Amino acid sequence: MEIRVLKYFLVAAREGSITKAANSLGLTQPNLSRQINMLERDIGKKLFSRSNYKIKLTGEGILLKKRAEEIIDMIEKTRAEFKSSDKIIAGDIRIGGGETHAIELITKIMRNIQKDYPNIQYHLHSGNSDDVSEKLDKGLLDFGILIEPAGILQYDYIKIPAKDTWGVLMRKDSKLAKKKFITKNDLIKLPIICSRQAIYNRPSDNKFLEWFQSDFDKLNIVATYNLIYNASIMVKSGIGYAVCLDKLINTHGSSLCFVPLKPKLESELNIVWKKEQIFSPASGIFLDMLYKKFSL
Repeated sequence: MEIRVLKYFLVAAREGSITKAANSLGLTQPNLSRQINMLERDIGKKLFSRSNYKIKLTGEGILLKKRAEEIIDMIEKTRAEFKSSDKIIAGDIRIGGGETHAIELITKIMRNIQKDYPNIQYHLHSGNSDDVSEKLDKGLLDFGILIEPAGILQYDYIKIPAKDTWGVLMRKDSKLAKKKFITKNDLIKLPIICSRQAIYNRPSDNKFLEWFQSDFDKLNIVATYNLIYNASIMVKSGIGYAVCLDKLINTHGSSLCFVPLKPKLESELNIVWKKEQIFSPASGIFLDMLYKKFSL
């Protein structure tokens, strides 16, 4: 299985047409078809279903697309790590994280490093804790920002000196919008849009579930989300009230508002990396700066 052919396969999957893919790649249609057929024989599975000059990924093709993207990403990451020399530190630092204002602290570190090492590039990936952990474990990310209740014990980590506060995102025309705080009794009466990470990750120290205690099962959860922007669209549409973290959505000038929970509920933030990880020179500089800024 050649990397070149995997790239051809990804272009074909993107274009949905052998003809369009061949034109994009500067190949003839028969040549590209032959390369795809060879890949299918190598895999032992049909990767595309073909009809009316169009192609569509099969179930096996969808799986290979995901793996091929990871392989290409890893190759590019490895190449970037070898850009460094004794005189010039260059390369890529890949950071994944959920939606949190802690990224503001991370970007300040990036900016400080950028002054001395302008050839270092940063790549931010947004996702929930499961997505970030998966990419960390596969080596596709160097660092991850995890918000409680995400588990961190399998990683090395530094606590970020910031906390996110839980509350409820709602429409301003809601009767609850004028309240200073939202209680458990308020929530039990509402159609709730809830973070999948918060309700499905159930370690013993999940403070989100501890806050609700036995009342959690009384909630009317009508939808779940992994990124708050999508939840905010559901709130605007009147589907329900999103239980989420503060400072994730700018409600200024919008039809939405955020009201914190009472008693106050906060989540700690950590920046994590794989144990025994070997860092590139660029990532090593970033880690040193993390320790200087965040370690007590």
